[in-house]
Amino acid sequence: MNKPTTLSKPTGRLTLGDTLRMLVSDGIADKLQAEKLYKDRKLDSSKLHPLVVIAEQKWKNLKTPHNVMTVEWLSSWLANRAGIDYYHIDPLKLDFSAAAQIVSKGYAERLKIMPIALKNGEAVIATTEPFNTDWIEDLERVLQMKIKLVFANPLEINRYLPEMYALASSMNAANIAKAGQIVGVQNFEQLVELGKDKNLDANEQHVVNIVDWLFKYAFEQRASDIHLEPRRNTGIMRFRIDGVLHQVYQLPPNIMNAITSRIKLLGRMDMVEKRRPQDGRIKTLNAEGSEVELRLSTMPTAFGEKLVMRIFSPDISGKDFISLGFSETQAAQWRAWTQSPNGIILVTGPTGSGKTTTLYSTLKLLATPEVNVCTVEDPIEMVEPAFNQMQVQQNIGLSFADGIRTLMRQDPDIIMVGEVRDLETADMAIQAALTGHLVLSTLHTNDAPSAITRLLDLGVPSYLIHSTVLGIMAQRLVRTLCPSCKTPAPITDGTWKALVGTFNIPKPDHIYKPVGCLDCRNTGFRGRSGVYEMLSITPAIRKCITPDTDLAKLTHLALQNGMQPLIINGAEKVAAGLTTIDELLKVAPPLAQGDA
Repeated sequence: MNKPTTLSKPTGRLTLGDTLRMLVSDGIADKLQAEKLYKDRKLDSSKLHPLVVIAEQKWKNLKTPHNVMTVEWLSSWLANRAGIDYYHIDPLKLDFSAAAQIVSKGYAERLKIMPIALKNGEAVIATTEPFNTDWIEDLERVLQMKIKLVFANPLEINRYLPEMYALASSMNAANIAKAGQIVGVQNFEQLVELGKDKNLDANEQHVVNIVDWLFKYAFEQRASDIHLEPRRNTGIMRFRIDGVLHQVYQLPPNIMNAITSRIKLLGRMDMVEKRRPQDGRIKTLNAEGSEVELRLSTMPTAFGEKLVMRIFSPDISGKDFISLGFSETQAAQWRAWTQSPNGIILVTGPTGSGKTTTLYSTLKLLATPEVNVCTVEDPIEMVEPAFNQMQVQQNIGLSFADGIRTLMRQDPDIIMVGEVRDLETADMAIQAALTGHLVLSTLHTNDAPSAITRLLDLGVPSYLIHSTVLGIMAQRLVRTLCPSCKTPAPITDGTWKALVGTFNIPKPDHIYKPVGCLDCRNTGFRGRSGVYEMLSITPAIRKCITPDTDLAKLTHLALQNGMQPLIINGAEKVAAGLTTIDELLKVAPPLAQGDA
């Protein structure tokens, strides 16, 4: 350690001394600290990578911006120092089967390398030893292809290397029957290959391993849905993360079928029935040991059964209103509505706009030991011990209206109706509200005022809407910017004016735009937040609700009475640096000319 500046590039295996010398010579680490660490660890027999040892010290970079030297940062620095690309290992983008065929597991572990991909006749291999390259020439000769060497975080290689080979062996073992499809009337375009109709057992250990891997990575990546989609010659696996679908993996059709069968078995569904849609549910544990519920839905398609799993994390329904995205004013308004002894509160919005989460979070707060909370749903979204849930069963004639009729005899205080779809359900909900119950339900409309005209279209008399509806809330979900990488962006007066119209929302000095980093999977966004529009049924609004209500007039009056449109609530979130104008315009209708 006496002459740190003499070393430009080491050769062979990377040592702690080499790494410390390079950090000191680059002016990044303090020489005295480096020498002390070297002496302390000289006789250390642990096989930790030098970068991991240095990262444990939590040293700050001597160069601005004086960031803490993490393994990730040190890996990027060393890749640059070695003159090779830095590669972040994303397990959802690895082609396990193809990569595992490049080199054996033993060879990879010995050289501390990890095969990443085969593309365009080139093998991409990640290493944690950027200066040990003697093996490349021999391997190129054996593989008869060029090797592109990249550097990866040693912690990621330690973690994903054994998992990659384990999953690849499970895939290969599961791929014994290359018939393309399992026997049975499940594929409308069935390819008949006589003598190749080996059926895979859904309980075979390799299929179990693949399903466990699938759940594990879906939970890790914060997926809200898992899609397993059969195609003609392959099966596609996709995750919905923050509202956007990402293709994760392609599987041989027979493995996809075995996975689907295994998941149907776990969800207590009929494994033989492949011609009819089915629903099921699974309760499992995530890495932290918390319960996670998955709602399953199958659908017969031209190439086999498509399976979608909706993931409900336990913390979703336990959120308070502010963390859902409510402003202080909106949260106070929502509490005022939900603390009323009787009446109807409607939540509107398209599928996937967070209505269920809002209602469950609300019911969880309302379900104290003193009150009886009952729900009728189709299907039950999340099983919640705090209240009594009933599922609609159309095949035995148990509809929403019948469900409410039953609940009325169960001495309820608060009733949640999954959705008002028809006049009979609306009538029963109104009867429940008139007889002293608080009723919460959902409607599919674009905004809050449209819910009034929707009820009138269903045939609900206007005088019953006057006497029962307390308030209507429309909502959407917008992706929120990743706090780790968002960056300021200018905004012109014209752009802001076009967004907010005549509403008095002060223009911010700047807004933020997405960049992309490891925390957000290079999307620039992490998580979602609600955008809300709340319409209170005031005396003035009641007068406007007549059998031939004009929606434009009703909306104009609601705005005069203080209703904040979705786009304006979203503009406040843009001004606060939570989301972008583009994200907001994807989900919220722009202001009508008259409203602006």
